[in-house]
Amino acid sequence: MKTENILSKVDHTLLSQTATWEQIKVICDDGIKYSTASVCIPPSYVKQAKDYVGEKLKICTVIGFPNGYNTTAVKCFETADAVNNGADEIDMVINIGWLKDKKYDLLLEEIKEIKKACSGRLLKVIIETCLLTEEEKIKMCEIVSESGADYIKTSTGFSIGGATKEDVALFKKYVSDSVKIKAAGGISSMQDAEDFIELGASRLGTSRIVKIVKES
Repeated sequence: MKTENILSKVDHTLLSQTATWEQIKVICDDGIKYSTASVCIPPSYVKQAKDYVGEKLKICTVIGFPNGYNTTAVKCFETADAVNNGADEIDMVINIGWLKDKKYDLLLEEIKEIKKACSGRLLKVIIETCLLTEEEKIKMCEIVSESGADYIKTSTGFSIGGATKEDVALFKKYVSDSVKIKAAGGISSMQDAEDFIELGASRLGTSRIVKIVKES
């Protein structure tokens, strides 16, 4: 698989709590230079980054991150604020406790409300697979498929595990054709990236792939 093809699917990510504007600017420059799908950055940097890159690069940000237990109203406000600041794509974290409690209607309604707040922007739903049973993962495939969201995403990268090939294969089996797949967390080599893409991932959330290309 060509390097350019892999890079075109990368959400070049910097979500560290210590991220500075100078570091964000570097990943924006890299995103433009290497034609990544987007850069995924903290909400507080969205406006500054969008002003910096203009239309040269998509800006992605995170909502309810990383734990997902904010109220729906707060997540919707965060989303609308991010969109107003220039975000092109939104990656939200589900309320994992609701899933454990089998509050499926609340989960579905929340995703639908956040999708409305996206005002036409892409919505990716992070389900944090490392904390879920297989039954819960399958249920979330069904809920995301019904919700109108654009992507299902494996992980925040801030919990006990990241993307696995088994989870991406499971997503491919159970999500509807209208839902794309994003693998995130622990993608550390070009072979990893290629494997996830071949299994069905359309996006890769990673900070390492661009670094590998820069160093090669």
